Amino acid sequence: MGDSRSYDLWATRIAAGDWIGRDVFYQAPLYPYFLGVIYAIAGRNLMIVRIVQATLGSISCVLLADGARRVFGRADKGSQGRHNGAGVVAGLVLALWAPAIFFDGLLQKSVLDVFFVCLTIWLVSQVGHEGRVGRVGQVGRVGHVGRVGRGRVGRVGLLWLGLGLAVGGLSLTRENALVFVFVLVMWALLQPRPIVTAALFLAGWAIVVGPVAARNSHLGGGFYVTTSQFGPNLYIGNNPRADGTYASLRYGRGAPEYERQDATELAERALGRRLSPGEVSDYWTDRALAFITSQPREWMSLLARKFALLWNATEIVDTESQETHAEWSWPLRILGPITHFGVLVPAAVLGVMLMWRTFHEHRPLNVLLVLAITYAASVLVFYVFARYRYPLVPLLIVFAAGAAVELARRIRRGERDTAQLSSAGALWTVSAVVLVVAVFTNWPLVPRDWMRAVSENNIGVALQAERRYDEAISRYERSIAYRPDYAPALNNLATAYRASGRVDEALATYRRALEVQPDFPDAEYNLANALLDRGAADEAVGRFETALRSLPDSPDVHNNLGTALATEGRVDEAVREFQRALDLDPESAVAHRNLGDLLAAKGDRAGALDHLRRAVRADPGNGDAHYDLGLTLLEAGAVDDAVIEFRSAVQLMPSSAEAHNNLGIALGSQGHLDEAIVEFRAALRLKPNLVDAQRNLAMAEAARRGAAERPQKGAAPRR
Repeated sequence: MGDSRSYDLWATRIAAGDWIGRDVFYQAPLYPYFLGVIYAIAGRNLMIVRIVQATLGSISCVLLADGARRVFGRADKGSQGRHNGAGVVAGLVLALWAPAIFFDGLLQKSVLDVFFVCLTIWLVSQVGHEGRVGRVGQVGRVGHVGRVGRGRVGRVGLLWLGLGLAVGGLSLTRENALVFVFVLVMWALLQPRPIVTAALFLAGWAIVVGPVAARNSHLGGGFYVTTSQFGPNLYIGNNPRADGTYASLRYGRGAPEYERQDATELAERALGRRLSPGEVSDYWTDRALAFITSQPREWMSLLARKFALLWNATEIVDTESQETHAEWSWPLRILGPITHFGVLVPAAVLGVMLMWRTFHEHRPLNVLLVLAITYAASVLVFYVFARYRYPLVPLLIVFAAGAAVELARRIRRGERDTAQLSSAGALWTVSAVVLVVAVFTNWPLVPRDWMRAVSENNIGVALQAERRYDEAISRYERSIAYRPDYAPALNNLATAYRASGRVDEALATYRRALEVQPDFPDAEYNLANALLDRGAADEAVGRFETALRSLPDSPDVHNNLGTALATEGRVDEAVREFQRALDLDPESAVAHRNLGDLLAAKGDRAGALDHLRRAVRADPGNGDAHYDLGLTLLEAGAVDDAVIEFRSAVQLMPSSAEAHNNLGIALGSQGHLDEAIVEFRAALRLKPNLVDAQRNLAMAEAARRGAAERPQKGAAPRR
């Protein structure tokens, strides 16, 4: 569902050989290529994908454990047990973190996000550890400074190169992680050989990101480091209607296949010209900045809400909720209530406060703290999703593990002097701060049932795509039970009703969706189509026109409005709508066919034939298009061509009595009475009461008898 479906389709194309693609990347590309490689090797086996991802998630736990052990390590060996304890705690917390178990089972790039973050933490710890070892070595073994120094510089250089590679990989899965580049370059410039160190780090990053940037620039005619979705995402998170989470540019169209299309169409309509991907991004960036600068108070209020959502215990979902999956997963049911941000964030804050005085002894901790702060800020720039904030989890776990081990150490040693707690203040100050943070992170900002409503609705969409309408209806009803005012679920429920033939229920549910969300163009469009089903073309026209105010560039809306107008007898207006649909989509087979039929009815046979032929070329597998073209050709006297089209229609629609009947007429016009009779009889087998076929069969049989009884020219008279 959602992005998972998009990644699956993308990976399938990659595995089939489409390794380069045709457009600038709109979504981060590394995960689809990771998935594509698995598909290419093992086929499209989702269980294998999940096993690989579970293995990768397990490796992340090991990397985090060893990284935390080294981060808290010092040169003295006496403290090694405590540092090992911090590593074990960190690794176990990530191993038992319910969202980590959840995300590793999805077709989502989150598994790579956390792997690269854990790898980054491990490499940062390695760099810090090498620095400590190097300093001890220089003091302890003067005679070997040169040899040890060269080896250490070479190893440290490789670590910085690896750090660049890791952050490069992270940049291709989570674009806002580009902030890591700035932080780590600043840290590199504080090293003994700053220029070389920074250059090695940037070289590693460029090795990974450079080919993607070059590919994007070649295909898009501009410079795109990773993707072209910066502007739309910035606007989604910063506009007058934003609430801190995701809201599609057009209401109710949050699927990945719509996002890029809507961003482009809306920008091009506003500027009145075709735009490159970079220009589309710039347009939305300008709109976001205009909101920020023109309404600073509203933006600050929005920013405060995003800050609260970022640290809140509730996981804000976009497609699938952890709570819905917990119905089938006992680990999620057991671990979900205790492994969440409402527990982790207060523990991490406690760790920072307890260890503040000793940060200078664990310099990588400073780097990890800055990485956590800058990444959190990068999320606030856009909007909050569970998987967007997920890369913060390993960073926060390091500090939470430090808190656990530090508390255990002090309890064992009986250190009750508040002055020893930290430079942040006395015991009551630390306790008060942690308590406030715990209340803040656990404050109910978004009902958990809303998350389940989103998930149930999306499951319904996936089931409906497979024509499993009863199951889809059940899911939509569950979604609405969780959130009665959830307009997308109401709209989708109505669509499932209509597909099941329950048109009256569909009409009532569409109207309910529009009561809840009056500005919902898709619901207006769907309601108009259902009204056409019921023969209420007059009301349908008004609904289509309302939808067009929000979707003026939709060829489907223009086409269906044309159908409603034609039903009302407003032929000239209908022709204009069909032509507008074709202006927007010149290859629309349905619009060509509708316009062709209407022109034929108006007597414009040449225009009708032109559009009907184009309909057949655009969709050669559409039997109705062949049938309509054959009918118009027959009326024009082009019998031979009509036979060809009717034969195609019969082949594509063997159960169409009308197609068999008209093929019989065309064959009879050619004088092929035997073949014509076969077709008329076929029509009557399919539809015994088809009066035209009954009459045509009788005429054809009479004509055949008359031909058989007529004397032949040149025959000798009988004696």
